[in-house]
Amino acid sequence: MELTLNHYLILSAIIFAIGVTGVLTRRNVLIILMSVELMLNSANMTLIAFSHYLQNIDGMVFVFFTMTVAAAEVGIGLAIVVTMFRNKGTIDVGNFNLLKG
Repeated sequence: MELTLNHYLILSAIIFAIGVTGVLTRRNVLIILMSVELMLNSANMTLIAFSHYLQNIDGMVFVFFTMTVAAAEVGIGLAIVVTMFRNKGTIDVGNFNLLKG
């Protein structure tokens, strides 16, 4: 049995759906950040699968850019979470209404 493009795309869609579910249903900021990482990784898997299928390296190069954005998102996101935890004492999304006028 050989793995085809469809196998990778189905797995990527499942991982993306898990990430979307985590973002929409959870209230913990850390779990939301992890869910966003799942969605980015599933997009990377799709890019790699198509790049391999089409015998083109462009998708693989683009994955490095998205990994850089994901690493920056983690660094900045965790810094914001730590700052908000120090100010509010919680990381529950429902308690963060600092931007309301």
